Amino acid sequence: MERLQKVIAAYGYTSRRKAEDLIKKQKVMVNGKIVTELGSKVSEHDVISIDGVIINKDVKHEYYMLNKPRSVISSVTDESGRITVVDLVDTEARIYPIGRLDYDTTGLILLTNDGDFANAMMHPRMEIEKTYIAKLDKVLSKEEILAIKKGITVDKRIVEVRRFKVKKRDLDKNTDIVEITIVEGRNHIIKKLFKELGVNVLKLSRIAYGFLDVKNLKSGEYRKLTIKEIKKLYALAKK
Repeated sequence: MERLQKVIAAYGYTSRRKAEDLIKKQKVMVNGKIVTELGSKVSEHDVISIDGVIINKDVKHEYYMLNKPRSVISSVTDESGRITVVDLVDTEARIYPIGRLDYDTTGLILLTNDGDFANAMMHPRMEIEKTYIAKLDKVLSKEEILAIKKGITVDKRIVEVRRFKVKKRDLDKNTDIVEITIVEGRNHIIKKLFKELGVNVLKLSRIAYGFLDVKNLKSGEYRKLTIKEIKKLYALAKK
């Protein structure tokens, strides 16, 4: 027996949190009866429907990595009609992004319809390294670089920086292009980290997620993850 919201997420209908909202709104039925209790559990033999549509038929899980372009929303839908990451992937599956990249941030993002996989990747204890290239609006001092490597406190929590290096420096334009690797996924965390030093991020791109990178994907391109890659990501989640 598993919690209903977990099963809904596992079938790729939506995230576990949104599944809880659907249950509260009385949109979920189990064996023809409306369920409103978040603690309700179901078995593999129960028939689950949302808005009258049965969801727990045979569902094939899909896993993608996408090189997100600028001005694309990291969401399933957008009320303003803007392009989302889901719009860029040609599939009939109900996929959704794992985590998010800001509207003006480019780079690697994962999408899936496997709720268990998504939850494993986003678990608070998860420490998959994420590497970014950032263009800054100033040349960093030695003291600032040392402070970054030591760990900057953002919202009362230290951001652990695994690796950091200046890739390119333009003294005439007073800009730095840096590569930074962290393990957490708080919203706007890279921008906030530099903001603590009074530095603005002009451009930001995530170039790697763990062992995955976007080297062979042009902006807007995507590919399916291999079974080996999926297993390797799960292995990282269990460390």
